Amino acid sequence: MKEDRRDGFDPDALRRQFAILNREVAWLDNAATTQRPESVLRAMDEFYRQHNANPRRSVHRLGTEATAVYEQARAATARFVGGAAPEEIVFTSGTTASINLVAAGLARGEIGPGDHVWVSAAEHHSNWVPWQKAVHAVGARLQVIPLQPDGRLDLEAFEQGLSGGQTKWVAVAWVSNVLGAVNDVRAICDLAHAARARVLVDGAQGVAHLPVDVAALGCDFFAFSAHKMFGPMGTGVLWGRSSLLQRMEPLFYGGEMIARVEEQTATWADVPYRFEGGTPNVAGVVGLAAAIDWQQALPAAAHAHVAELARQAADGLAALPGVAVLGPTTGAPRPSLVSFTVQGVPAHDVAQVLDERGIAVRAGHMCAQPLLRRLGIESAVRASFAPYNSADEVRRLLAGVQAARKIFT
Repeated sequence: MKEDRRDGFDPDALRRQFAILNREVAWLDNAATTQRPESVLRAMDEFYRQHNANPRRSVHRLGTEATAVYEQARAATARFVGGAAPEEIVFTSGTTASINLVAAGLARGEIGPGDHVWVSAAEHHSNWVPWQKAVHAVGARLQVIPLQPDGRLDLEAFEQGLSGGQTKWVAVAWVSNVLGAVNDVRAICDLAHAARARVLVDGAQGVAHLPVDVAALGCDFFAFSAHKMFGPMGTGVLWGRSSLLQRMEPLFYGGEMIARVEEQTATWADVPYRFEGGTPNVAGVVGLAAAIDWQQALPAAAHAHVAELARQAADGLAALPGVAVLGPTTGAPRPSLVSFTVQGVPAHDVAQVLDERGIAVRAGHMCAQPLLRRLGIESAVRASFAPYNSADEVRRLLAGVQAARKIFT
């Protein structure tokens, strides 16, 4: 497995921008969280050192500066996702908070007894449980888009399920955090909209690897987290159509999310501020903007490199005795990750052996228990890649899995 540098991309040079990788760790847990380049850390540090103040609350110089960088980040994020205006961007604490805001602040008020909400069989718990709670609260029904044998969604079954006219909402991941499959979100949105249903897309696993264009995807809401795309933890984004944001109710109440408060009543501020009550995570938002700049400066070869590492890992693991790879078969898109099981060896034991060899992977149910049960397993191991990873780390992964199998079988 040789590094592909035909387009001048050098993962080793990129790696030097990440101080934490000086520890000589093979960080193959990027689907859980990516590492942060120095430019992101510097941007956050500069905010606290030079501009720290509460945005939108003060007329003094620092308050004005904090407001400026906060709103500049909103505009940058809108451009990143292909939004029509900065006001379509709501800053949250992460993908989970964004999905909960939509499910509880809008969807719950639009569904009733007998209505259907669809999720895919491969959803993360964060895009499953909020919809469970929403349908249970009003007597609606949660429906599940089944999987085809290769891990892709069965859109024919989904279309048939929509024919009854009872569907109001659909929630689906752009990229599965377990299978690595890229779902045909545009087709799902077209089918849902033809049935007069709304669509929320969990974009958390896609934003670091695929071009983002909410108009091209055709969704109504799009949620993602900064820490999945080289930005800070605790910072998330909800993009929504302006007309729908206007109808959505906030979930948190307090300062700066109101226009006027009387003794017995309150009037909300304009969108998006009504959803951002309390002092916002300005440094996190600044870090997100820096991460967007950093990621957009990556050459196309960097993303091709990541996809090639995922392919090499999937093919290499599938060739090992007793190893089963989950998700798409050879030739299907797999932009960044591969999950697998080792016959007779618990997933956590595999991960422990790899950790002893300096290789960090994820092991467990990956917050996707309904999916794993459908696959007939309770846990799996996941390796996920970023541009700073190398073919040598894939070799080390394969050798470590072979060692784990020898130890435990």
